[in-house]
Amino acid sequence: MLLKINPENPQQRLIAKAVEILKDGGIIAYPTDTIYGIGCDIMNKKAIETIYRLKNRDQKTPFSFICSDLTNISDYAKVSNYAYKTMKRLLPGPYTFILPGSRMVPKIMLTKRKTAGIRVPDHNICIELVKNLGNPIISTSAALPGGENTNDPSLIHDYFKNTIDMVIDGGPVPGEPSSVISLYEEEPEVIRKGLGDISIFE
Repeated sequence: MLLKINPENPQQRLIAKAVEILKDGGIIAYPTDTIYGIGCDIMNKKAIETIYRLKNRDQKTPFSFICSDLTNISDYAKVSNYAYKTMKRLLPGPYTFILPGSRMVPKIMLTKRKTAGIRVPDHNICIELVKNLGNPIISTSAALPGGENTNDPSLIHDYFKNTIDMVIDGGPVPGEPSSVISLYEEEPEVIRKGLGDISIFE
């Protein structure tokens, strides 16, 4: 199912449709402030396992997930004062922060070091999905064969139509991944340079 949702002012009726799918253990593709992502409810282990198969990914490499705001992050991660101040400056935005996960995070979503990758994208559609679901959603790229990120939701729909329950068309997105910053130690570490200014960490 391909569903067009207004990225500036998402129609609540359509958001509710997508959330219904997530609550039923379904998988959706959705726009972010970087690329189109594939996600499910992080509290649904079966749906997470389906995404691992879909992405052909080893379960030792957990996916990151989307929270709706900083308060939401502190439910799922241990946030130091430094981490809080840093994230307050940069979020919402195109960053993934690696933080020590809290007990709320399912084991399948944690690394060996018990860390989690967390995003708060500057995009109304994903924020509304998380708020209405009441749980974070997984965030992994909806890349096509060859690892190519596409801006075109109809291409994502054509490629994944037998494996994904819904593709949200929220218009074009930048098509580049987020910057990944580890705030696990007090010293920040840039793991990947992507979108977003990382000069404060250099």
